[in-house]
Amino acid sequence: MDYSFQFRVIEANIDKFVGGLALGLGLALASILVGTLIGIFCAFATTAKSKVPARLVNIYVSAFRNTPLLVIILFAYFALPQIGLRFGKNESFILSLAIYAGAYLTEVFRAGLAGVPKGVVDAGRAIGLTGFQVALYVVFPIMLRNALPALGTTFISLFKDTSLAAVIAVPELTYQARKLNTETFRVAEAWSTAAALYLATCLVIAAGLRRLERLFPKF
Repeated sequence: MDYSFQFRVIEANIDKFVGGLALGLGLALASILVGTLIGIFCAFATTAKSKVPARLVNIYVSAFRNTPLLVIILFAYFALPQIGLRFGKNESFILSLAIYAGAYLTEVFRAGLAGVPKGVVDAGRAIGLTGFQVALYVVFPIMLRNALPALGTTFISLFKDTSLAAVIAVPELTYQARKLNTETFRVAEAWSTAAALYLATCLVIAAGLRRLERLFPKF
């Protein structure tokens, strides 16, 4: 094998890798927050007495769960400006990832709602809580606890999906690795470093989420 590893080029550009990693985490965090709001709203919409909200939610979930994320990103960044909706690179990516995540989180929270004991809901009504108060103070905390493991898994998945932001030149970790690869031709060093950073970060996130889960009581 003629290839000679030279990690000095990584040391000289480590600040760019760390900056790209931090940006990726920021994109994932913003997307999971917006996606969570979408998922919660859609999950509760499916419990409405009218069947129309549930049907609309099902259309949304089916459409975005069966569309590749890359296609959604490219549509948001290149197609939406054609109809007058123009966003920056970061905003376009967050919008795409949040809507994509929302479709999956809708099912996560819907399952969480299904796991809320009926007796707890009846008890809330028995002490005089309104329907909104039961949903906010009784149903929502239990649903959130039930959904927490899947929510954590989704966040890790979204963090890895931030690598797709490189296609619209968002300078996250994959973009920085590709840029260094192009400029220095240190292929193995660039991609092995990126892979190691992704792996280490995902392991740290997973450990933190497991600890967070233990702080919430089980129902």
